[in-house]
Amino acid sequence: MTENPQASAPRITVLPVQPGDPPFRVVEIDGEVIGSATAMTDVLIAAATAGIPVHDLDDPAAVRWVGGGKLSWKPH
Repeated sequence: MTENPQASAPRITVLPVQPGDPPFRVVEIDGEVIGSATAMTDVLIAAATAGIPVHDLDDPAAVRWVGGGKLSWKPH
């Protein structure tokens, strides 16, 4: 039996830092862009608004960070 790789994919994806004033990261929930975040607290607020409990931002089953982890908020 083959497992579906999407079954364990996190519902929240935080994309790489974009230049701006302030720099920001695009946040997706269930594959749809829901807004931007300028800090990890914005990611938690977006998750709570969507009804998704996040207990650990480092848990890859909860959040997928692209282009840097939860502490990356400046463009490279």
